[in-house]
Amino acid sequence: MPSAQNTEPPYRVIAAEIRSRIASGELRPGDRVPSIRAISQRWGVAIATATKVTAVLRAEGLVEARVGSGTVVSPRAGGERTSPAHRTATGARAAGPPDQEALRPHVLRTAVELADTEGLPALTMRRLAAELDLGPMSLYRYVTGKDDLLAQMADLVFGDVTLPEDGPRGWRAKLELVARQHWRLTRRHLWLPHVISFTRPVLAPTMLAHTEWTLRALDGLDLPMDVRLQEALTLHAFVVTIGLSKADEARAERDTGLSLNRWSDSQRPQRRQLLASGRFPLLAALSDDAAPDLDALFEYGLARHLDGFAVLVGDRTQEANDPT
Repeated sequence: MPSAQNTEPPYRVIAAEIRSRIASGELRPGDRVPSIRAISQRWGVAIATATKVTAVLRAEGLVEARVGSGTVVSPRAGGERTSPAHRTATGARAAGPPDQEALRPHVLRTAVELADTEGLPALTMRRLAAELDLGPMSLYRYVTGKDDLLAQMADLVFGDVTLPEDGPRGWRAKLELVARQHWRLTRRHLWLPHVISFTRPVLAPTMLAHTEWTLRALDGLDLPMDVRLQEALTLHAFVVTIGLSKADEARAERDTGLSLNRWSDSQRPQRRQLLASGRFPLLAALSDDAAPDLDALFEYGLARHLDGFAVLVGDRTQEANDPT
């Protein structure tokens, strides 16, 4: 952790250390720099502080996002000229118009990384264009606007999840599989739950394929298609709801600089005073020292939801077999 005697903010101290490693040649152009999570763990700072470190280095032109590699030392940091391939990819000094379909994944991956590391509010068309070394209007070759950008980002990351053709045996195992895959996806991309809408759904091929897979998981249960669709949407809504809590916690951490554990620690005296009043004897009997575990909450909620669905399936099967 940065020395407490240093009057500089921690993120500037850490940025200076990484900057020094770049200047000395220890980190050369193209080398991967510590990720936000690695900075948080190595220096013992909150994710919000680690995010500021990367933002400072990026603003100075020392690092850049690179598809498949994460955040790396920029070629410009070593005094090298940007390579012709990079100039073509960014649209700078290109001999002709860029291949829009070939470059679209690069644009979207850069947008995803920006949203992953700095949050959805940081993802503006102007900021994304700057990350890509493009003029803001150039982005409209690839997307029609911010809503279209978010829809394509969501479709892209859903494509990173591979669902098996048949999946495990039994409807419950199949629903557990797809729910857990989507939970991992929302934990990896905290902005994703804010993009998904159930009232105005995005007609994106990859996302539709996931819904189709879930509907097919219920084959053989003799359920009407509208019931199968309601189950698919309800299951996904459950995942998104827990995902929103995870996303809100990440935003709170960025805004306050306090991790969930540190925030929980700061609330402990007031919490214990309330519980000691005798007004809440059942809550007082619980251990309240640990921060909420959203992964455990997800697993509990998933199990109880599927228990309830099993009752519905059993009731319908009994009705179908009842000769009266």
